[in-house]
Amino acid sequence: MGQFTKNMAADEVPLCSVSISDPFWDRQIELVQSVVIPYQWEVLNDRVPEAEPSHAIMNLKIAAGIEKGDFNGFFFQDTDLYKWLEAVAYSLTIKEDKELEKLADDAIELIGKAQCEDGYLNTFVQIREPEKRFTNLEECHELYTAGHMIEAGVAYYQATGKKAFLDIVSRFADYIDSRFGVEEGKIHGYDGHQEVELALVRLYKATGEERYRKLAKYFLDARGTEPFYLDEEWEKRGKISYWTQKEISAPKGRAAYFQAHKPVREQTEAVGHAVRQVYMLTGMADIASLYGEEAMKNACVTLWNNIVKKQMYITGGIGSTGAGEAFTYDYDLPNDTIYSETCASIGLIFFAQRMLLMENNRCYSDVIEKALFNVIMSSMAKDGKHYFYVNPLEVEPKASRKSPIKGHVKPVRQKWFGCACCPPNLARLLTSLRGYIYTASEDTLYIHQYIGSEVTAKLNSKEVKASITSEYPWDETVTIRLHSIEAENYKVAVRIPGWCRKAELTVDGEAIDLSSCMENGYAVLSRRWSKEAVLILTLSMPVEEMQANPNVRNDLGKVAIQRGPLVYCLEEVDNGANLPAISLAKDPDFTVKKEEILDGILSISAKGVREEEAGWEDALYLPYSRKTKDVTLKAVPYYSWGNRGEGEMLVWIRKEI
Repeated sequence: MGQFTKNMAADEVPLCSVSISDPFWDRQIELVQSVVIPYQWEVLNDRVPEAEPSHAIMNLKIAAGIEKGDFNGFFFQDTDLYKWLEAVAYSLTIKEDKELEKLADDAIELIGKAQCEDGYLNTFVQIREPEKRFTNLEECHELYTAGHMIEAGVAYYQATGKKAFLDIVSRFADYIDSRFGVEEGKIHGYDGHQEVELALVRLYKATGEERYRKLAKYFLDARGTEPFYLDEEWEKRGKISYWTQKEISAPKGRAAYFQAHKPVREQTEAVGHAVRQVYMLTGMADIASLYGEEAMKNACVTLWNNIVKKQMYITGGIGSTGAGEAFTYDYDLPNDTIYSETCASIGLIFFAQRMLLMENNRCYSDVIEKALFNVIMSSMAKDGKHYFYVNPLEVEPKASRKSPIKGHVKPVRQKWFGCACCPPNLARLLTSLRGYIYTASEDTLYIHQYIGSEVTAKLNSKEVKASITSEYPWDETVTIRLHSIEAENYKVAVRIPGWCRKAELTVDGEAIDLSSCMENGYAVLSRRWSKEAVLILTLSMPVEEMQANPNVRNDLGKVAIQRGPLVYCLEEVDNGANLPAISLAKDPDFTVKKEEILDGILSISAKGVREEEAGWEDALYLPYSRKTKDVTLKAVPYYSWGNRGEGEMLVWIRKEI
């Protein structure tokens, strides 16, 4: 297969080399550390009244023989604990917490006690059907669960230097390697839910064990090949579904739902379950990079373009239907029956980051920013104890309660979920946010996200420190300071966001001609830098009315309000009920105002009109005679909605012509 040359590629900067000090993100990270992680530990131990029981810790105790009882929860319930442990690991690299570390060590000890002698570990299988290991990969997610355990083990080892958890996950990976592969007598298959692929790459990078990356590549190579493995498995188990415990017919489009309808290198359109799709693509990008494989990289680029240019919401959400939490088809982006699972946007961020490491291009870092400031920020309440699983763009509370196709769309965040993949996934992302700000090559520091922070990197074998200070995303100005022991030659690549129509950059007061140094959306500055250099980046942030591609039928004749990276929305608390009756004026005359509410947001006011309801008291239909009244609209950042009580919400607003 063809090899590719990395273009402006870079490596991750270790988390220990980056610290965050940012007025916007500090609050979120502190909330995760002080509230979310302790709260989720209580949930995992079933000690939160009125929250859906987790059973995760109890299942482990039963599997370890410490307690008696039956398995409870979903078959992937173990992953809630593993993602929590990964978040703990990242949190411990931010600040020392001996009490939290002791909780994690005790949980890891319990995991070790539950592990079988041969390395296998899955509490659902061990408690319910120990003789059926790897017999229902389609539905029961054994390798998906293993993948989250492996990721947590690697993160905890890198954070603490303790090898107990790494040894546990390595034993399990060795067992998986002994059961799967092309060799005679092994299972020639793959999991129904991708995750183990990217986890095995992380384990390979942490241990240097070649077998792990080969196994990751095997799982990708096997997917979509003939004969369709999940059909063979389904036949062997008598066509019995885990969900119904009865014989079922194979659903139409089944292979596509698992992204197994074609070999991965031949896939051109994002289909099926959205989280599985982006987790698979993350693993594909890892393997493409490790092996320098052009065909795999090209498939990643093709699928990336399909997602972000034809199947992604303006907020960075993906997955347009609750039927299977899935992609549907190009430009099908409904706002009120949307799915846009939090985990799907987190997976999209993972995929974007891996692509960015392969090829430094603004298209990837822009999407990371879009998802972070909109979907990710929206998915957790200000108290850190309530969450959205689904992230809609239009909400009517009555419809959420009474419509059979909108029940998944919640008008308020929930304490927990029976399927609780999103809250701990969110926690591990926010505690590892430092990993998305910078990357570095041998001679270049790349600055991707404007999050107040400091980094230490080796450039041309010399240590360089950089810092970012700003009031982003509210303020247009970002200050970047570079420090070195003596004047040095190196490069700095500064992202100019795709949403920004006018940017200015100065170095030590000297204006830079951006047209002369732009590469893939980055201003690349190569020079002999003074020991103390200051870059001032000004990103113009006017309020803009965004429109969708005309093929997005749900948004025709409508606009979304955006300022900088933030998408805005209307809420009932500010604008009254029946928000679709409001239209934005032809000349809206936007006004930006600092608010005391919602931690000091900038709100946007504009001129609009509202349909009059007078005269409709006894009629459902009348001859057309439009009657409106002038109103002033108030829009708030999308991420902040739902924090002031239950009510309607709307992103796409009708526009007066």
